[in-house]
Amino acid sequence: MCSLSIFADPVDPGTTSTLSSYKLAPGDALEVSVWKEEDLQKQVIIAPDGTISLPLVGSITAAGKTIAEIQQTIAEKLNSYISDPAVNVSLIKNDGNTIFVVGKVNKPGQYLVNRYIDVLQAISLAGGLTVFANESSIHILRRMAGGEIKVFPFDYDDVLDGDNLDQNITLEPGDTVTVR
Repeated sequence: MCSLSIFADPVDPGTTSTLSSYKLAPGDALEVSVWKEEDLQKQVIIAPDGTISLPLVGSITAAGKTIAEIQQTIAEKLNSYISDPAVNVSLIKNDGNTIFVVGKVNKPGQYLVNRYIDVLQAISLAGGLTVFANESSIHILRRMAGGEIKVFPFDYDDVLDGDNLDQNITLEPGDTVTVR
């Protein structure tokens, strides 16, 4: 059993997808329960190291996984204690879905977003570009597994003109949009 919510699909806003594709991040709050096991109902927040800790299960990695994957991991760990455990994991708050916009924007800072957003929308959240911004010198920094940082270029004018729209990527939790 998995609680699902509907999100607009970042690839095709005309469609919807379930929460099953949402990758959890540090700061997200979950409610975990096991049917007929009141002592195993718990609300947890994913720690900065990406883990959660539960009775009988111990510490498991939650960041970067879907709710269904966490649910399956918990059920597997409980199998040695409970016969065929019915685990339910619900996302209570997605406080881990934070992005950063820095540089020559009107309101630089950290932004908690409750849906998928792209680069242009993030710049809009930050109040738009200042008059001193170099519209062709915008980058998105994404920390990959293992600590490597991947850089995605973004040309504001191109996107506004309808050119190279593929550079207007959907941001992931922890992404930083830099504007020079």
